[in-house]
Order: sequence, then C-alpha cells, then structure tokens
Amino acid sequence: MSATAEHPAILSQLRVETRPYHDALEQNTFNQELTAGTVSQAATAHFLRRMYGFLQPYETQLRAHAAAFGPEWQLDQRYRAHLILEDLTQTDDASVPALCPTLPPLHTRAQLLGAMYVLEGSTLGGQVIRRQLAKADIPLQAYFTGYAERTGPMWKSFCQLLTAAATAEEQTEIVPSAVLTFQHLHAWISQP
Repeated sequence: MSATAEHPAILSQLRVETRPYHDALEQNTFNQELTAGTVSQAATAHFLRRMYGFLQPYETQLRAHAAAFGPEWQLDQRYRAHLILEDLTQTDDASVPALCPTLPPLHTRAQLLGAMYVLEGSTLGGQVIRRQLAKADIPLQAYFTGYAERTGPMWKSFCQLLTAAATAEEQTEIVPSAVLTFQHLHAWISQP
C-alpha cells in the first residue's frame, strides 16, 4: 500500500483540529477592515510588517532544514518574505520590520510541515485579499499575489506531498505544530 493511501486523513485532521485557530486568526483587525471595505494603506503596511516578522524567521528555519525535503517540495519557490519587503518599499517606512521572538518549535521536519500547512494555506486567502486591495486602490499586493496563477497548483502539490510524506509518527507532531503556528501567528499579528 502506498504512503498516500496509508495516511489520507492528515489533511482532514489538520482542517478539523486547526479550524478554531484559523477562524480566530481571520478575526484580526486588518481582515475586519478589509471585509468592511475600510482598509487603508497604513493598515495594510502594518499587517505586512507583522507578517514579515513571523514569516522571515520561519523561512530561516525552513532553509536550515531544507535537506529534509526533496526537490519536489519546490522550497526555493515557496519563500515569500522578500515579497513583503518589496511591498514595503512603497511605504513611508523603509525600516526592516521587527522579528517575532517566539515562534513555535520548528526543529523537525514534522514541525515544519505543520507550519507549512498554515503558511502555504495563507496563499489561498492572499488571492482574495489581493483582489480586495486592488478594489481599494492599495498597491501593496506582491505578497498577497504570492504564486499568482500557480497558487492553486502549488497548494495542491503541497497537500499531495504532505499526504504522501506524513508518517503516522510525524502526524502526532504535524497537527500540534499547525495549531501552535496559528496561535503564535495570531498573537503576533494582534500586537499593535
């Protein structure tokens, strides 16, 4: 039996067990303003600065453990912190954003897979946000554009790879890591 057939439940388990934390994260001030149609460029820049502060150290850990992933993971194409810096060049504040001092543990491949589930999944929501920012005539869209037309295929590829790679032992680390990633990201994003 293939690894994919042995472990099809990981995605369902991740969706179910992370749902409350995903929903809580989506209630951040930036998303509320976006939904209400009152988002500003300043609020967008603040959100991007916070995202960079979380994404950059996460990507540093992912790079440090890249040997645990094969070329099929396309890690070199999944790094997006630089897109936030590109966006921030269009603002009045060119300083490098503060980095989040307390990430969830990201020391094993399984822990990184849990965090990847959260951050790769954010590319899907980024497409919706990009369209809303375009309607509001806010140019800070590079990060939210992410993989552009490749967003769907990149997410599907990630899900297939995760399903195939997640051993039963790793699943016990992947799901809690995804939950902790949502919790840490929410706490960090919610700071003024």
